[in-house]
Amino acid sequence: MANGGGRRLVVEVCNARNLMPKDGQGTASAYVVVDFDGQRRKTKTKLRDLNPQWDEKHEFFVHDPDSMAAKTLEVNIYNDKKNARRSTFLGKVKITGSMFAKSGAESLIYYPLEKRSVFSQVKGEIGLKVYYADEAPLQPFDAPPDGEQKSEATPAPEDKMADEQAKHSVEERKTEEEKTAEDPKVEAKKPEETEKTEENPLKKDEKKRTPATATAVLQSPARKLQHPGFSDLEIKPHRNERAGGSYDLVDRVPYLFIRLLKAKQDGGGGDAAGERSVLAKIVIGTHIARTRAVKLSLEWDQVFAFRKECLSSTALEISVLEEKDGDAVAEASLGTVSFELSEIPKRSPPDSPLAPQWYTLEDSSPETAADVMVAVWIGSQADELFQEAWQSDSGGLLVHTRSKAYLSPKLWYLRLTVIQTQDLRLYTGPDKKSRTPAAAGGSLYLYVKAQLGGQIFKTAKMPLCSSSSSAANPSWNDDLIFVAAEPFDPFLTISVEDATAGGETIGQAKVPLVTIHRRLDNLAEPQSRWLNLSGDEAHPYAGRIHVRLCLEGGYHVLDEAAVGAASKQPSKPAIGLLQVGVRGASNLLPVKLAADGASGSTDAYVVLKYGSKWVRTRTIIDQFNPRWNEQYAWDVFDPCTVLTVAVFDNSRINSGATAPAGGKSPKDSRIGKVRIRLSTLCTNRIYTTSFPLIVVTPLGARKMGELELAIRFSCTSWLSLLQAYTTPVLPRMHFARPLGATQQDVLRHAAIRAVAARLERSEPPLGAEVVHQMLDSDAHLWSMRRSRANWFRIVGCLSGVAAAARWVYSMRTWEHPVTTMLAHLLLLALVLRPELILPTVMLYMSIVVAWRYRRRAGGPGGIDPKLSCVDGVGMDELDEEMDRFPTSRSPELVKARYDRLRAVAGRAQTLMGDVAAMAERVEAMVTWRDPRATGMFVTACVAAAAVFYAVPFRLVAAAWGFYYLRHPRFRGDMPPAAVNYFRRLPSMADLIL
Repeated sequence: MANGGGRRLVVEVCNARNLMPKDGQGTASAYVVVDFDGQRRKTKTKLRDLNPQWDEKHEFFVHDPDSMAAKTLEVNIYNDKKNARRSTFLGKVKITGSMFAKSGAESLIYYPLEKRSVFSQVKGEIGLKVYYADEAPLQPFDAPPDGEQKSEATPAPEDKMADEQAKHSVEERKTEEEKTAEDPKVEAKKPEETEKTEENPLKKDEKKRTPATATAVLQSPARKLQHPGFSDLEIKPHRNERAGGSYDLVDRVPYLFIRLLKAKQDGGGGDAAGERSVLAKIVIGTHIARTRAVKLSLEWDQVFAFRKECLSSTALEISVLEEKDGDAVAEASLGTVSFELSEIPKRSPPDSPLAPQWYTLEDSSPETAADVMVAVWIGSQADELFQEAWQSDSGGLLVHTRSKAYLSPKLWYLRLTVIQTQDLRLYTGPDKKSRTPAAAGGSLYLYVKAQLGGQIFKTAKMPLCSSSSSAANPSWNDDLIFVAAEPFDPFLTISVEDATAGGETIGQAKVPLVTIHRRLDNLAEPQSRWLNLSGDEAHPYAGRIHVRLCLEGGYHVLDEAAVGAASKQPSKPAIGLLQVGVRGASNLLPVKLAADGASGSTDAYVVLKYGSKWVRTRTIIDQFNPRWNEQYAWDVFDPCTVLTVAVFDNSRINSGATAPAGGKSPKDSRIGKVRIRLSTLCTNRIYTTSFPLIVVTPLGARKMGELELAIRFSCTSWLSLLQAYTTPVLPRMHFARPLGATQQDVLRHAAIRAVAARLERSEPPLGAEVVHQMLDSDAHLWSMRRSRANWFRIVGCLSGVAAAARWVYSMRTWEHPVTTMLAHLLLLALVLRPELILPTVMLYMSIVVAWRYRRRAGGPGGIDPKLSCVDGVGMDELDEEMDRFPTSRSPELVKARYDRLRAVAGRAQTLMGDVAAMAERVEAMVTWRDPRATGMFVTACVAAAAVFYAVPFRLVAAAWGFYYLRHPRFRGDMPPAAVNYFRRLPSMADLIL
């Protein structure tokens, strides 16, 4: 056991769902057996219940806390049969030690039950809470000095207890083995399954690394993540590698590369030989690949990449076949060339590409003698030809499986100011020939409708009372704002419509977007202009409209939340570089279920977004533990931004480049998402972390697996980095001419639709469902779970105030006499010397915050299931959360009221989130969640203490009062540095699922 305090592992067996009936009467009497490190615990039996509820807590002693991550917790469920020698197996779950949460961060997670052998019949899931707690070490008075060891003759009481538990567990296992031997029909574990233990994927990666890499892997106890399901692995960069080198965050995976260029025939055939269609066939073990068929005089120029560790043969064969009548037949083979894998050279960039060579085909007749130009080498995924190569682990598919980078389109706000109309020609009647007022001596309501693509906005309805149509000059002065994406739509359509006639169009005008003025960062209004309104063919002139048009380039068009948006700032140099290595995933659940429902598959890929750059990894076909080992980089202009990473299942693999006959392409299923705030990362440090992938489904929160990432945020200038904390979050136009909250929400969804439409037209396409999931387009919808999470966030922030009140009350009631006496002395000193009040408070605050540096969070947070309230949500609440507008759960009248209630509740939910975010930013100043921001706060506190000490308080108060009450003429339209600093502080909104 490691030195220090003991550690207890706590397993709360809560309940199980949808168990397999095993008693012959359609039910089961289930109980749970939990094994960990030679210790076994058993729950009570719940009679005749397929959804049992235990709610039992069991504790295990951890002998060696340092090796806990390599151990495995096994949970088995049995059906208690009173008249049988042995209970029937219902399912099992294995959880690695790296998934154990620390006490206080635990949450209820449902694990799908696994089979024990191929003959097991298992279904359902079990809900567990698994966490550990450290106990303070007990130092006896007769403890030996450092460097000496206690005698082994007197073991510690904890060791005695652990030995007894292990001995008891061994006896129970022997008893079960004896019962199994007596009854051979009883289903027993296979020896290889019993001895096999799940190995931590991080440990596997350590074995694959070179010795130089392995020595760089460190585990620092002071930097461990206080988060459930995270691996506390931290890697420092190699000193013998160049900083920021390509693929230094992931493992180099060896691939066998084969580049086929062309073939030629030496003799016979004449001119007709060049017109024959030939193709090449590659065979290596069980892997077979083919090139496309081309004329013998043309080139293939195709590259094939086979993962070396998956090859089952040591020989490579390349055959050239002649295609006859559209089919490649074996009799038409022109010959074969073979290679031994042990003789193939290795290549590592930045070496030059290997030059292809001509090889004579063997087993060919003199009439069909031919040569083939081939280059064969062993490289890695860092090879420049890997991305466009035929890849064996991606199924060899060339569509929808490629790793690609995407760029969001440049977005603009198009502002249309409708001023007034003039000289409207109102025509009525079925023939449109009579030129009469719409309502002689009556009232007419007009409005202006503008359309850009799929966006339609209308002005308010203005009444018009006149006796002649020539006097129709209604005025609006309304602003209509659209989202325009480059390349722009051809026209903006503006029409004047009659509301009293059911929206009948009076006249319309089309404005080309290329002719609209572009305003970048000034407040000068563009020149207004008159547009002629066109009517029908009989009356081409219908009046004119006075408008003001401009493309607003001074705004940052938000397609995600403003607190995490990474705006493009090309005019400023980058302050850092963000590098992310997508290493792999583990224990993914099947997403595509087979027809029998007993098996399934998952074709996973990862999407990363930061700023306007999107990245998609290649798709790994039919693997539950895929390894991508791809690395990407982004320029960072603002550290207070968020990186979004999500895992999806590829459903477009077999759909091809076109949509199926139904007209709709299949949608990719989400597996999980992670958000990482850059300001919570230390600079020039590599974090290798496994994040849990959790998805909320109509049946509850489900853990879909784990995602392993390597992240490094490197800074080029500390001065620029600290200066970024005092700059505004958004450009100047957001403060000089701010947009309303409702208007921003509408424009944000329009921007999301524009980005989704543009990325869906890429090749391979990035589905609209992926874009909407990455940008949280449904975050505004009502959810009882999210509202409860926001409420708990507010309560959590107010707990500090309650603790301070309890501390003051304890001093007032003399619970701690010494503290109370010190408080009296401090009060007396401050009364006699009032100028020491603020310096004392600031100095005390800086000391307390600096002391908390030891307990700061050690890395990226990802998604917090407990903070998201996914363990206490009910089925009815989940049904309400998964429901979309309009609802179909009730009649029409109730449906309208229900939708209206959800819209109001959604705004209240957003308000609660904003209030909670403000309170959490105050808390973030003193919790070291953002080390640089808290360091600036500590420095400011020390400086303020010195200023308040040197300057009399009366002068400071008077100066602040006069400054606060200064004339608006002396105020700017930009927020001060302190406000910008506060708005950039991180909140818990990044951790909400």
